[in-house]
Amino acid sequence: MTAVTISSKFQVVIPREIREQFNLKPGQKLVFIPYNGTLRVVIAPPIKEARGMLKGMNTDHIREEVDEER
Repeated sequence: MTAVTISSKFQVVIPREIREQFNLKPGQKLVFIPYNGTLRVVIAPPIKEARGMLKGMNTDHIREEVDEER
């Protein structure tokens, strides 16, 4: 486990070992998620990789349709 220090501008440097292990590149997006008193860092996939990820999704119970029936 590697520790980093937050700079006066609230920036951190991702250690080389982590950048290489996860193949991180400049310009990639990371998402910070607070969870039970911890902070999770998740690599956000490029939008091009999201294409088709909802294909085949069951849309029988979409909230908007249920709200219209009320």
